[in-house]
Amino acid sequence: MQRSLVFALMFAGLAGRAHAQADWDGPQAPFALFGNSYYVGTAGLSSVLITSPQGHILIDGAGPQAPAAIAEHIRALGFKVEDIQYILNSHPHFDHAGGIAALQKMSGATVLASARAEQVLRTGRTSPGDPQLGILTTPLAAVARTRAVADGEVVRVGPLAVTAHYTPGHTEGGTSWTWQSTEGATTAHMVYADSLTAYADRTFRYGGDPRYPRARADLERSIATVAALPCDILVTAHPEAGDLWQRKARQPARGNAAFIDRQACRTYAEQARQRLAAVLAEEAAQAGKAAQEPSR
Repeated sequence: MQRSLVFALMFAGLAGRAHAQADWDGPQAPFALFGNSYYVGTAGLSSVLITSPQGHILIDGAGPQAPAAIAEHIRALGFKVEDIQYILNSHPHFDHAGGIAALQKMSGATVLASARAEQVLRTGRTSPGDPQLGILTTPLAAVARTRAVADGEVVRVGPLAVTAHYTPGHTEGGTSWTWQSTEGATTAHMVYADSLTAYADRTFRYGGDPRYPRARADLERSIATVAALPCDILVTAHPEAGDLWQRKARQPARGNAAFIDRQACRTYAEQARQRLAAVLAEEAAQAGKAAQEPSR
């Protein structure tokens, strides 16, 4: 199977199970996830609002077309965009960070990301080691008021405590975020998981590339990190990758308990592990084929 076809099939599995890529910016009414956590993103790009009387935290800003919709969703839920204290980023690609600059201006929030991702957000310049460098044609608007967070750092607003977990590999600066939300007598471990897909442009090799030589090791470590997280409710950067829509379909009958799936993080990690194995196998096959071809 050709490398481009392998990637196309994998990406279709990630981004097209419930919503086609063309629908990433499609309309999606906001809804409660659990307790003080709400989905405010678009049909195919996640954004989660975590609320408190002392201020709110927003995770991801979706694409450059999404800020107006995200702000409308926040207001429709009865909250103020101006009360957002921090905006957190999973990874600095246009489909998850493209709306952050505009949302930062609306809210005045400080934008937090890993050390690698913060550089990209602050400058708007994609890292030379990004596996998708050759296909990232949509530029990022430079973001004001950014700060790098350390791996394991806890971001606090009033009673809110959101922990950063570095999960590089899909990009050099990927970060997953965890917190707890309480509803009634139940406290749920919430996970906003970064993309774990080995997806790259045609020139990048996860099996060894001088532009990002740690890519494979980073991704393997990140997959293991997500698999080991306390995880009751999973939201992935692309919602369909964590089967969010299938769980939401059960919400009318089960309430917000429908989102609880304590195997979700391990399932998501295993899918990522299988994708990486397929990419590495295809890279090895392509390398072997190239070695057998006569020099010209």
